[in-house]
Amino acid sequence: MNYLTLNNGNKIPQLGLGTWKSEKGQVAIAVKSALEMGYRHIDCAPIYGNEKEIGQAFRECLKEGVVKREEIFITSKLWNNRHRKTDVVPALKETLQDLKLDYLDLFLIHWPVAFKKEVNFPSQASEYIPLSELPLIETWSGMEQAVKEGLVKSIGVSNFSQKKLENIRLNAKIQPCMNQVECHPYLQQDHLLAYCQKNEILLTAYSPLGSKDRASSFKQENEPLLLENSIIQQIAQKHQATTAQILIKWAIERGTVVIPKSVSSQRIKENFEAQQVSFDTEDLQLFKALNQNYRYVDGSFFAVPNSGYTVENLWDEETN
Repeated sequence: MNYLTLNNGNKIPQLGLGTWKSEKGQVAIAVKSALEMGYRHIDCAPIYGNEKEIGQAFRECLKEGVVKREEIFITSKLWNNRHRKTDVVPALKETLQDLKLDYLDLFLIHWPVAFKKEVNFPSQASEYIPLSELPLIETWSGMEQAVKEGLVKSIGVSNFSQKKLENIRLNAKIQPCMNQVECHPYLQQDHLLAYCQKNEILLTAYSPLGSKDRASSFKQENEPLLLENSIIQQIAQKHQATTAQILIKWAIERGTVVIPKSVSSQRIKENFEAQQVSFDTEDLQLFKALNQNYRYVDGSFFAVPNSGYTVENLWDEETN
């Protein structure tokens, strides 16, 4: 397992198990299988609705001696209805209770979008809070408080554009150490990755396989299927690997953290073995040509008229 070093000196395993879309009744088995196979990084979030079951898996693995707490890196996220500074630490404490942990290794602001506290997912504009009323730096101040209280070792953001990340970076007391964003050959995020590298911020790639198993309500018509791309299949055949292994290794090769999700023990094992694939210069050139600036998770579900949020201002009209 390769580790990357965060800007505060803490180390993060470069390959982790994602748990978004992992169903209850399946996710605990998946987490236990992953830890038994050698994974040491699990990515969670309260909005995924499965942290209590993941917590049970952690408890069992720690009790059975599969791993020690200090050997595993656990990430979770702050949901959009807990953005006020006074709500951040209580939200984290709830997550810790669900995950049956004393601390997190990494806590991220899940989206640069704010809801009213009583709203889990808005259906109308009045349930949102514009960033002009609740700036992201206030939320960040709550994240810094969580570090001071010893509840989390490292803090960062998710789904942040370069502009929003720069605003946090310039006004923070504790520098963000991570930006978790969608990233794969169709959305290579070259400019954002270069910015993060320049400022000692790591990038985590989510949906590295193209998020084919998203709910149909979150899909566009005629989406390009990353796993069925002929070039990626050609590279996979060349290396006698699966297309998923090729996509995971591509993310690793670029120096990003990557968190493919699966609840299949066989696929979890195959994903772990992606680390053994080795590319040549020709492979990497073929990947470069695949960029389409295509987002599978484009944030359009937040773009409610008069809410203050649009797809354009969510990403600050970034196209790469």
